[in-house]
Amino acid sequence: MQQVKLFKSVETELNSLEDEINKWLATSKARILSITGNIAPQSSIKPMEDRFTGSDVLVVVLYEVGDA
Repeated sequence: MQQVKLFKSVETELNSLEDEINKWLATSKARILSITGNIAPQSSIKPMEDRFTGSDVLVVVLYEVGDA
């Protein structure tokens, strides 16, 4: 059966996100079908300011478990 696993973080914590995904991959019994990701555009902390927050990062893993 195909299932989806979502991982989300912010770009300032990409190393932690990578570690989380790799740990899940190593411990799951999933057969990975695809991994895709997206990073949102940066948004300013307050309108009309030049300071920006970290962009949101989303990683989508499509996988199968059990007998296919």
